[in-house]
Amino acid sequence: MKRSTPAFPLLFHVLLLALFTLGGIPTVSAQVGVGTKAPKGAEVLFDGSRQMLDSKWTYWEGPRFAATLPIKWTIEKDPAGRGTVLNSNDPSAAGGKYGTADIVTKQAFRDFRLHVEFYITKPGGNSGVYLQNRYEIQVLDGDTTSHGMAAVINETPSPYHAYNGVGQWNSYDIVFRAARFENGKRTEKAMLTMYFNGKKVHTNQPINQVWGGANSGIDGGNDGGKGITDTPGGLKLQAEGHDVLYRNIWIKELDLKKPETNF
Repeated sequence: MKRSTPAFPLLFHVLLLALFTLGGIPTVSAQVGVGTKAPKGAEVLFDGSRQMLDSKWTYWEGPRFAATLPIKWTIEKDPAGRGTVLNSNDPSAAGGKYGTADIVTKQAFRDFRLHVEFYITKPGGNSGVYLQNRYEIQVLDGDTTSHGMAAVINETPSPYHAYNGVGQWNSYDIVFRAARFENGKRTEKAMLTMYFNGKKVHTNQPINQVWGGANSGIDGGNDGGKGITDTPGGLKLQAEGHDVLYRNIWIKELDLKKPETNF
């Protein structure tokens, strides 16, 4: 006897889709973790090629800038996979001179879904992923403090338990909503939800300020990092004089009407 399909499951999925759309969160792929591929509508920012590095990235010319184009980050063989990857060890940043040779996307962004994978080759390896060239998500082996691995720097504890460790690929999956302004004044803080190696570690986490001073990124020198503006910013990767590798970087622009980033 042929059974009829209940209408409830279909109705449930329709209502769920409507809830996400009307609630201001365009549907985003919930696939997370190392190896996650760019979904439809996303822009690949780094595919392992020198051509893409030069076409989509440049140096950030901050107060400590000391590098010259072309970008001196090198394309190398993936030590734990196929293809090629990007090494952040720019000679201008030797000795941990942060801010001297960071790279940033030529395109600026507001709200987005981001995926980035990194590989620390040696203990103590240090770099950083900057959202809008403002807010740092730390990449720092061995540090479990609020300044450490996968922390929204100085604003959350480090979810170090989710770290795969040295000599392993790690991934950040983030939905980010930029700060909102009215009449030039911030009315809503920036916010993000983040998965670290497939584990949700930050949920609707507000971000209060830009840390690290003017060398950290745009707005860093404004009112001690509290003078955030409405200027969109690129994705920035930090050179700290360490062999920290990057691959599989992609971004999908969103338009989040409400302060909600959970996915």
